[in-house]
Amino acid sequence: MNSFSNGIHTFFIPGKLPGLNEYTRANRTHRQKGAKLKDETDQYVAYCVMNKLRGLEIKNPVHIKYTWIEENQKRDLDNIAFAKKFIQDALVNLGVLENDGWKNITGFEDHFEVNKKEPGVLVEIVEVDNDQKPTKDPQQEVLQQ
Repeated sequence: MNSFSNGIHTFFIPGKLPGLNEYTRANRTHRQKGAKLKDETDQYVAYCVMNKLRGLEIKNPVHIKYTWIEENQKRDLDNIAFAKKFIQDALVNLGVLENDGWKNITGFEDHFEVNKKEPGVLVEIVEVDNDQKPTKDPQQEVLQQ
């Protein structure tokens, strides 16, 4: 599941990534345990990214779509989506993205599904044209009123 055409790049990370609760619990147990969890997760995610996007260097800003596929509905959605931090860090560490700041990632979407047999994360990176002007943020319009 990957694509190098039309500025859309996809890959799949099989399995369940740690959520915010697991990461917080590990850090509260001992800071080295939290660091180990992050390191192990970073390595696994990097392996999955390299498997599909080896050699890809994206220079344009991107919009990232995440489809989180869980075995069940036990974990809170925001707890699950915390794992995007591991994914975006891996994309930067591997050189797929130059950085994960505002100039490089214009935004992201989270979608959630349940599939007991094939949990994981489907990641779709959509390149945004450098010449494309940002659209007005509806939240900013409300704040200005």
